[in-house]
Amino acid sequence: MIFTMNKVQMEFDGKYLSSLRDSNELLSDRKALHQRMEEDGYLLIRSLHDIKNVQATRQFLLEKLHQNQQIDDAYPLLEGVAADGKRGMFMGGNKSVTHHPAFLNLVESKEIMEFYQHYFDSEVMTYDYKWLRVVGPESFTGAHYDIVYMGRGTQNVLTCWTPLGDIPLEMGPLTILAGSHHFEHMKKTYGQMDVDRDHVTGWFSNDPIELVNKHGGQWQTSSFEMGDVLIFSMFTMHASLDNTTNRFRLSTDTRYQRADEPVDERWVGKAPKAHYAWMKGETIPMEKMRKQWKV
Repeated sequence: MIFTMNKVQMEFDGKYLSSLRDSNELLSDRKALHQRMEEDGYLLIRSLHDIKNVQATRQFLLEKLHQNQQIDDAYPLLEGVAADGKRGMFMGGNKSVTHHPAFLNLVESKEIMEFYQHYFDSEVMTYDYKWLRVVGPESFTGAHYDIVYMGRGTQNVLTCWTPLGDIPLEMGPLTILAGSHHFEHMKKTYGQMDVDRDHVTGWFSNDPIELVNKHGGQWQTSSFEMGDVLIFSMFTMHASLDNTTNRFRLSTDTRYQRADEPVDERWVGKAPKAHYAWMKGETIPMEKMRKQWKV
C-alpha cells in the first residue's frame, strides 16, 4: 500500500517506510528498555494506558469540538468526522481543556507515571504545559527533533505520543525516522537550535524521502489502538503521515523527566510562558540554516 507525507508517496514495507517494533516484552526489564531506546530511538508500547481513560478523554474532547461546530452532525460524535471546511487546530496550553480532569486523568495517570518512574529509576515530573493536537483531513506534521523546542533543561526528556482514539495508517499516525538519534552532524547543528532564541522555523524537512536518501535511516510507523503509546527521545526525528480520511486525528504529546534534573522553564508552573519569541517578527527559513549547517 502507498501512504503519503506532505503528498510524497512511500510504499509501506518498502525502502522508505516500514513497521515500528513493539517493546511490550521488555517492560519489566529497565536495562532492556534503555538498550532498545538506544538502538531504535523509540519505544512502542501497546495498551500502556487504561483504555477507559482514553475513551473518557476522547469523549470530552469531541464534545468540546462539537460545541465549537467542528464536528459533522451527520455522523456519530465518537467517529470525529470533521465538519465541512474544518481543518483542525492546536490546543496546547488551553488549560480549560488540558488541565481538565478528563485529560489529566490520562496523561498523569498511575500507569504512565509508574512507567516513567521505572524507566528513570527515580521520581519523575511531567511538564505542566500539555500539547494537544486536532489534526484535520489532508494535514500532517513535518519532520523535527523535539530538542529545538524544549532544550533548556536536561536533554534526558522523553516525549509520550498518545493517540486519543484508534488511528489507522490512513489517518496519519506519527512516524519515526529510525536511526535519526545517531545523526551526529545533525545533532550538532540543527539539534543545538532553540526556536525562541534563534528565530528559525522548527520543522527540519517536509520531504521524507530526501531525509532518508541524504542521511539514512527508515521511516517507521504503525496503526494504533486506544491505550497504545509511542515514546521517544529529544533527538529522535519524527513526523506524521497525511491524514487522508474525513476524520480528526486526536493526539497528545506529553513530556516526562527525572524530577531532580534541570527543567526548561518555558513549560512548567501555573502559567507556563511557552514559546515567547518563535514565529514573532522576522523568522529565518529552515532551508537557509540547512545550507549554513551543511545538512
